[in-house]
Amino acid sequence: MKREVKRFAGLVGAWFLILISQAAVMAQSADEIAKAVLPLPEDLRADATIYIYDENGNRKILRPGSNMVECMPKNPEDGFTRCYNKITADRRDFQAKLKAKKMSRQEITAAMEQATKEGRIKSAPYGLINYRYSDDDKRIKLLWIMSVPNATPETVGVSTVSQRAAALKGKGLPWMMLPGTPGAHIMIPINNTPLSNHE
Repeated sequence: MKREVKRFAGLVGAWFLILISQAAVMAQSADEIAKAVLPLPEDLRADATIYIYDENGNRKILRPGSNMVECMPKNPEDGFTRCYNKITADRRDFQAKLKAKKMSRQEITAAMEQATKEGRIKSAPYGLINYRYSDDDKRIKLLWIMSVPNATPETVGVSTVSQRAAALKGKGLPWMMLPGTPGAHIMIPINNTPLSNHE
């Protein structure tokens, strides 16, 4: 009888530990989801999709959404939290598969360009905005990035002089990178961080 009681107590203890572990995972997931939408304007956060990629480059949905944007929790490799328009999901899914194959950055870039040229993935539409956030004081806290394929300073009317140093002081202005190429984009530092509105 004592052996059965002891065994029962052990099972109860094991189940209790499992429940605690599950609660901790759920709390961590909720925290990840809350932080994953920090790059977005507040009106887009509640309905954004949250997702990750597994080690094989397969997409895993953490929270389904109903609007046009989707976000990934903080990337441990570079410390950035990013949100994108769903229109470019095929590009990111393709890139995740390449990264899972341990391809170098140069190899991935070349493969992406080739796949775009062949029509296997779509290029980012003109004017599309991606969102990026970092809690590192040595990086621009909040950055919106507008895709302007093949645009130049003359056609858009924006400087190519980096505003990174000014942006780190909360005084950044937009600037263009990779002008005249398919990857041309405008960096738009946002002086108010996502957290400043709640402090």
